[in-house]
Amino acid sequence: MAGHILDTLNRQERQLGPFGRGDLINTEVNPWQHWHLRTDDTGIAWLVMDRADANTNSLSQAVLEELGQILEQLLLNKPRGLVLRSAKDNHFCVGADIREFRSLETTESVEQKLHAAHAVADRLASLNFPTVAVIHGHCFGGGLELALCCRYRLAVPGASLGFPEVQLGLHPGLGGTARATQLIDPIAAMTMMLTGKPMPDSKAKKLGLIDDLVPERHLANAIEAAMRGKLPRQQPGLKARLLNSAPARQLAAKKMREQAAHKASPDHYPAPEALIELWEKHGSDSSAMRRAEISSFARLLTGHTAQNLIRVFFLREAMKGIAKEQPTYHFKRVHVVGAGAMGGDIAGWCALQGLTVTLSDQKTDSIARAVKQAAELCDRKHLGPAEKRRVLDRLIPDLNNLGVRTADIVIEAVPEDLDIKHKVYRAIEPKLKPGAILATNTSSIPLDQLKEGLQNPERLVGLHFFNPVAMMQLIEVVSQRGIAEDTYQKALAFTGKINRLPAPVSSAPGFLVNRALTPYLLEAMVMLDEGIAPESIDQAAVDFGMPVGPVELADQVGLDICLGVADMLHEQLSTEMAPIPDWLRQKVEEGKLGKKSGQGLYTWQDGKAQKKKDLPKAPEGTVNRLILPMLNACMACLRLGVVPDEDILDGAMIFGTGFAPFRGGPMHYARRNGFAEIAIRLDVLEQQHGPRFRPDPGWRKDNG
Repeated sequence: MAGHILDTLNRQERQLGPFGRGDLINTEVNPWQHWHLRTDDTGIAWLVMDRADANTNSLSQAVLEELGQILEQLLLNKPRGLVLRSAKDNHFCVGADIREFRSLETTESVEQKLHAAHAVADRLASLNFPTVAVIHGHCFGGGLELALCCRYRLAVPGASLGFPEVQLGLHPGLGGTARATQLIDPIAAMTMMLTGKPMPDSKAKKLGLIDDLVPERHLANAIEAAMRGKLPRQQPGLKARLLNSAPARQLAAKKMREQAAHKASPDHYPAPEALIELWEKHGSDSSAMRRAEISSFARLLTGHTAQNLIRVFFLREAMKGIAKEQPTYHFKRVHVVGAGAMGGDIAGWCALQGLTVTLSDQKTDSIARAVKQAAELCDRKHLGPAEKRRVLDRLIPDLNNLGVRTADIVIEAVPEDLDIKHKVYRAIEPKLKPGAILATNTSSIPLDQLKEGLQNPERLVGLHFFNPVAMMQLIEVVSQRGIAEDTYQKALAFTGKINRLPAPVSSAPGFLVNRALTPYLLEAMVMLDEGIAPESIDQAAVDFGMPVGPVELADQVGLDICLGVADMLHEQLSTEMAPIPDWLRQKVEEGKLGKKSGQGLYTWQDGKAQKKKDLPKAPEGTVNRLILPMLNACMACLRLGVVPDEDILDGAMIFGTGFAPFRGGPMHYARRNGFAEIAIRLDVLEQQHGPRFRPDPGWRKDNG
């Protein structure tokens, strides 16, 4: 009860000084398009950010230009102080308008824009009257950099602050690199910028990024205290000054470089090194660091990595949009059949997203394990005891499939066996309520085979999740001949409801991801037969930019799953593929399935593959042998209409397999190299290794 009372108090109407909510809606008398400015009875100017025709506040050129004009006006008629707030319901400001980044092609044009933006930020920082940023919800990137320009920062409980620019291959570019490292412990500030992780309000208060954490109902008093100079203000302490000294920066920078390089190669992701160099060289001189920040940011933004990561950002947004643009459906109840590794995790994830989930399996211990894993997922998400209890209360064991009758969607996640799946459908289809859809998590079986015998085949759809469910954002949404349009729309909308990215694909052997991934994995097994060490093969793939190599990935997926998909593709595809080695079947028969059994292509201990060190590099040409079969399969899927376009294909491969994001996706990578060049490389490999490398006809139909 006490928790609910506190939630209610914290959700009080936002304090907007002299503005009422209606004042922000009525723009007839407002001279500004993106801001509202009014002075209250005590002489405090309230400046409210409200980007026009947008649900989110982001810093476009127009927003910053107007801010500059407003600050000039305030200098002419100085108020007692200034309060900076957001009119948006759930955030302060999410950062720069990334769309504008795409039109900047030269470092000169980027620097020109940044100089103008810095002039506005510097003007805000230099105002000679008290300035207070009041933060609620998300305050990221450029939004946080604006807040750092204010003399005080107050946050409403629930606020989240961060510098996510590194995820786009950048570092802060509006003076934040200098202001953050000068304000708080520079190691903590650099960690924020190097990781891109958001920081909760309590931690931000502890570090001094905000001066106080204040509920809405107490904001007026806190603002008045700031205006009177009676609010304790964060000032750099002795520790921060020492850590910003040249010797300390050199020692810290060395360690930061080692840690950053361990996570990602600076050749692939140059932003961390650029940020570290910026602080190492200029950390004791804020003005010099801000000047150097401009040229550093410009170099990064015009580089291939940032441009490709910005492309990935928009691929993600486009895939989110596919779910959002569907008609509104009200999903409340989900029934999952099969509490194995995938089914149990699907059920837990759906419960975490607020749905009531019934979970069925013939084995009670499988359901118990799924509930335990859901509890562990809640712990990893740092849920409090009450919220964790609510999630687990929504996950209901159901040995008798009673939940089928009330479910809006039933997800079948039983083993990849056609007969078993048909048996399940015969049992549950008659119980489905009108309008409910039947979804299968099959990873490879064509839906045209699965729908045989269904009374209403038009409501069968594929929802192919990826393992681990809580980490992998992609769901392949698989259509089939005769599917009802309403069924497919519901399936796409459902992916948005559970906070996942849909990739629309048609029913074909392996769909998209497994069809593209299997040649990559099988080629690695051919190399193992050639005597190349698994560690060397994996390292070659990692050096290309893959998150893990194909040998380790096969173990993570499960050798039984890999074998099942490979057998199916060999049987159903007319194109040549690498042979399936006999030793793979033997390992599966012996129960050596990879990570889940502790033994596979590697030995696994405590969830990690045990690898030998200091092995020779894989032979020259290894990367082409691994990556080009994957690209060839992608082209085949595109040519045959398995996937609608290159953007969806690239997004699916990045979010479903981890294909090197800094390369922008497999088809984007192929286009950058030239389709003709890809075909030539495949020709060479075909001559050396046989017809499994024969170029797909699509490479030469389009000149790339």
